[in-house]
Amino acid sequence: MFGLISILVRGLQFGIDFKGGTEVALEFSKPIDIAEVRNAVENIGLGNVEVKTFGGSLGILLRTELQQLPPEVIPTVKDKIESLIQKAAPGVEIKLIDSTHTALTYDFPDAQTANLIYDKLFEAGFQTAKASVEPENTAVVVRLGIADWIKENLSEHFADNPFSVLKEDKVGPKIGQELKTDAIIAVMLSLVVILIYLGFRFKFVFALGAVIALFHDVLITLGLFAALYGVFPGLNLEITISVVAAFLTLVGYSINDTVIVFDRVREEIKIHKSLPIIDNINRAINKTLSRTLITVFTTLLTTLVLLIFGGEVLRGFAFALLIGMITGTYSSIFIASAFVLEAVNRSDKKIEF
Repeated sequence: MFGLISILVRGLQFGIDFKGGTEVALEFSKPIDIAEVRNAVENIGLGNVEVKTFGGSLGILLRTELQQLPPEVIPTVKDKIESLIQKAAPGVEIKLIDSTHTALTYDFPDAQTANLIYDKLFEAGFQTAKASVEPENTAVVVRLGIADWIKENLSEHFADNPFSVLKEDKVGPKIGQELKTDAIIAVMLSLVVILIYLGFRFKFVFALGAVIALFHDVLITLGLFAALYGVFPGLNLEITISVVAAFLTLVGYSINDTVIVFDRVREEIKIHKSLPIIDNINRAINKTLSRTLITVFTTLLTTLVLLIFGGEVLRGFAFALLIGMITGTYSSIFIASAFVLEAVNRSDKKIEF
């Protein structure tokens, strides 16, 4: 219930994988103040740019919902490029031969000038390319990418702290929606397959109890993602592809615990046929409890280290696993087993294997 309420009230924050946009990771030479970076990109025409630390004190992650530069920014970028061209080659004729939303192509009087402009624009932070590999090429293509514009603006603000672009990822909204749909299908199909498998291996009531426990694990973990976002700075976690992978992992981990308990319940029922079902379930849980606690404790230590030291990229994955393992452990005992007990008591039918 907690997870469902958190999701409905606060909602889930989806990463660029699902909502589309551009993600740019930078690495500075010296430790950088994230507030300074946030102020530097606030008025560069890209709207609301999210700025976060990335990996450590040298890394910065910038996110925007844009896939390309807004049309109103392009004239500013064009003026900046042409200003750099005039500075590199004073008096040179600037001839714009092609212009799109993603690139500008200039033609110069000779190949020597083109090579000079190519080098200077590249040094200034723009991604440039020669229109042809021929020695007599006179055209230079300047890419109008979000990462290039960010790099150009930050280079001016942090001239004493050089940086490099580690990556630039772009995801269109259509692809993001498809990924979101595929992720939901992947999780639901895994639950359906588990339901069918456990229905054959044990009894249908056991399979239903296991899947209900898995729903509980996923909802609690998703609820914490929603509840903690914006509350704790270190846990402003979004739903990304890696988090979906973590959910599928915790589904497998949780069902493994549940199957071990159910397997022992089946053995107890076969051995102690005359005992009430509640006694057989209690005996099975007691016999598997030490194994369960030792296993989950050692796994949690590894996951906790990954959460603390794994950096921004792995934080969502590690957090989902950490919470999922905790909920998966107690749901195997207090939800899956309790559901089987309640269902059997209500049906007044004795389970036999």
